[in-house]
This record gives sequence, structure tokens and C-alpha cells, in this order.
Amino acid sequence: MSFNTFGHVFRVTTWGESHGQALGATVDGCPPGVALDEGAIQPWLDRRKPGQSRHTTQRREADAVEILSGVYEGRTTGTPIQLMIRNTDQRSRDYSEIEATFRPGHADITYFQKYGHRDPRGGGRSSARETAARVAAGGVARAVLADLAPGLALRGYMVQMGSHAIDRARMDLSQIDRNPFWVPDAQAAEDWATYLDTIRKAGNSVGAVIEVAATGVPPGLGAPIYAKLDSDLAAAMMSINAVKGVEIGDGMAAAALTGVENADEISMGPDGPVYGSNRAGGVLGGISTGQDVVVRFAVKPTSSILTPRESITRDGAPTEVVTKGRHDPCVGIRAVPVGEAMMACVLLDHLLLHRAQCGQGPRGRIG
Repeated sequence: MSFNTFGHVFRVTTWGESHGQALGATVDGCPPGVALDEGAIQPWLDRRKPGQSRHTTQRREADAVEILSGVYEGRTTGTPIQLMIRNTDQRSRDYSEIEATFRPGHADITYFQKYGHRDPRGGGRSSARETAARVAAGGVARAVLADLAPGLALRGYMVQMGSHAIDRARMDLSQIDRNPFWVPDAQAAEDWATYLDTIRKAGNSVGAVIEVAATGVPPGLGAPIYAKLDSDLAAAMMSINAVKGVEIGDGMAAAALTGVENADEISMGPDGPVYGSNRAGGVLGGISTGQDVVVRFAVKPTSSILTPRESITRDGAPTEVVTKGRHDPCVGIRAVPVGEAMMACVLLDHLLLHRAQCGQGPRGRIG
């Protein structure tokens, strides 16, 4: 299997399977001299790890990260950083009944069609467990960003579960860490808990929409035409397991606007350009404007459900599939820290690209 690497300068290669001995990431292109140890990465993995509430899979994994290379005496050396996370709570027997059966909505059938062989235990590489490696790599990216761009901060949160969206008039970012859904709306969190309990008890699942916003992004990140910041962000988010749609700024809603409504008007402020709105999501022509960079992505419902679904076996015989085991009724919940990690990796990659070509800061001065 090829294409397990993303990034231009800050490059991340993930490896491992859901039910293998371990999984992890190799991070190349990290600048030397950055303070880094397991303690700087572990908090981000703790936010993603399973079994933290009744609303996620009950698989119990510590997701303890180990740094095997690339760090000496607490600082990066500039050589590849090898990160490993051991699997400790696999139950491969849960998948014995579907070894020769394709789960509807899952990658089982396409993996088999492409490779002629697949790992049925939890989906192997197609499992959302692979995203733990991305979060670990994102922890490295955050450490570098804190060193090179200390004013930059990013935050992810859920804005929709199924057909239930937040009320942006009630949006309060301080609520994100106070509920199991990472939702900035206290009332929505209460309503969603009841809704998801109903979904889970029915042996069903539901999708979600996650928004990730980065503040303090310097202008000038991104390179036309084929390394646009927004195209790389879109590719990064779309690569996350179960993601089926990505928007930058107003995204699809921009199609319903007129040019007058859509234009983010510009005026001169005391410290540079000031924008009257941010429908572009902080990116114009593939290059950051200095405004907040805003990305949303849609996560489909978990394909592994207890409700019987019609399918076929490898022999082409009709069958009915009931997927046992431990699964997320809404995998979008744990996708929030994954989206943050991918945003961190892409922003750092483009920051390093910009510094390599243009040096520090924007070249064109205004005012």
C-alpha cells in the first residue's frame, strides 16, 4: 500500500493497523532545537482516545505515545521523529464472523477489490484508529508552531450532529471542554446527549460536522497554484477516515450569495488591512490573509452498526451483516482532535514553505 505520507516540508507518514501490535507516525522535516517530549504530545492523544464516555466506543486504550528517535535531551535534532502507540485492548474475535463478508458503507469491499487481500480486524488501515498516529504527529506540529508562531492558536468543535445544528447565537467557546461532544453550545450538548442515547440503543449511528478555526495565522501562507493553503487543508481533512465533505469559510453556502454579499470588504487599520467579514475563511487565491482560517468537514455515520444490513460475501452470495464489537455511535466526536491535528500539520508545513522561499513575514508591505 502506497501513499501513506502527506506534507511538503513537514512530512508525516503513518503506519500500523487497528488490531496490530502498534501504530504510529514518522515525522520528517521537523526543525531542530524545538522542546519536545512525550508529555507535550500526550494531552492531545488523551482528547482523542476511546472509552471516555458512553457516547464513544468502549475500547480501552491508553494511547500512550513513545518517542523512539529524533529527540535528544528534550529537544528535536532535525532528524526523523519516530512515534509509536501500542495497541493493548484488541478483540479481534469480534470480527471473525465478517472475515469473508463486506460491511455496507465500509472500505472492506474496495480494499479487497484493489489488493485482493485485507485485514478484517477492525478494518486494518481503514479503521479510525489510524487517526491516533495523526494526532501524535499533530502534537509535534503544535510544539513547533508554539516556537515559530507563538501567536497562532487553533481550536476544533462540533457544530452539527445528524440534523441537529448548534445555535451560533449561543456559541460559547468556553463550553467546548465542558461536555463530551466538544460543542460550544451548552443547550446543544444537553440535547445531543439524549439524541445520541436513542441512536446508540437502537443499534444505529449518526454523522456530524466539525469546524476547526485557527487564529493568529500570518498572511502569506500558501503557494499558487498547486500548493494552495486551502487545497492542502481540504485534502488533509478529506483524508480523515469517514469524511465525505469539506468547506473553507462559507463553503457551499457561497454559491447562494451575490458578489456584493460575498466580498470581504477591506479597510486600513492601525496595524494593517482590516476585513469587514470572513466569508473566504481566511484564504484568498490559496494564500492566507491574516484572518482566522476556518475549515468545516462532514463525517458520515459509523458503518459498523448492530442494525442488520444486506450485503454479499467474497463469493458473491447474499448475506445479512450485523457488526458486533465496540464502535462509536457518532465517530465525529473523536474526529475533533483529529481535525485539529491535521490543521496544525498543514499550517506548519506552509509556514516552513513560506520561510524557505520568502523568509520571515510577508514580503509586500501595505501602508
